Amino acid sequence: MKEETTKKILLAGGAALTILFCLGPFIYMLLTGLSEEADFLARGKSLSLTLENFKTILFSDSVHFIRYMINSMVVSAVAAVVAVFCAAMGAYALTRLKVPGGALIMFGILGISMFPPVSLVSYLFKFMTWLGWINTYQALILPYVAWTLPLSLWILVSYFKQVPIEMDNAGLIDGASRLQILVKIILPVAAPGVFSTALLAFIFAFNEFLFALMLTTDFTARTIPVGIALFQGLYGQIPWGQIMAAATVTTIPVVVLTLIFQRRIISGLTRGAVKE
Repeated sequence: MKEETTKKILLAGGAALTILFCLGPFIYMLLTGLSEEADFLARGKSLSLTLENFKTILFSDSVHFIRYMINSMVVSAVAAVVAVFCAAMGAYALTRLKVPGGALIMFGILGISMFPPVSLVSYLFKFMTWLGWINTYQALILPYVAWTLPLSLWILVSYFKQVPIEMDNAGLIDGASRLQILVKIILPVAAPGVFSTALLAFIFAFNEFLFALMLTTDFTARTIPVGIALFQGLYGQIPWGQIMAAATVTTIPVVVLTLIFQRRIISGLTRGAVKE
């Protein structure tokens, strides 16, 4: 067998195994959601497909799945937009202005972000109770912004460094303020990096569980990860079929967004990391 043929076979085999490893859990989750019996892989069981689990989570008034999804989308989107805008201003200051100790500020932010959320949630709960924000959108948006801000800042700093400083100088000559330069010049030029950062921040906030569990009490503000986790409390037993159906529907929007904008994500991340 020729060496080139061997390479192609190994490459194809490796790609197939990688795809199977990545999609295996999702395929099992989908089949479980479509199956009448969650233990269809057990001996003596067979796979009998039905849409009953999906109908239950989408149309049952007691599950509140649609409300959970709306809560997650709104909270995650607002948190991502606010975090990226704040990170953009911070990245602009660190890369364009002569900020003393800029590197120390960056590493300080990184060090603070390493604190585990469980060590902060009790104090955060007391603070939100004092504000009267428990079980509201803002009770989740505020910690989500703080949680995704360090990641957003690090990505945007590395990306803004690649934008020529001459653009700022041209804007200053034309009489633009620093904020106008950021909004009208830097952000449009850095759009791929800003977009990829916003999408990553959205995914981080969308998947967060602990804050949403501690700071919400019912379906009016509860997000989808917590809603799915509490399905067993609604039924008195673990409805695996409905849990897997809900998890499948929840995964689809994030997967679709990632597939549609994957080129922008990769472009934004690599351009910020590799000097052209």
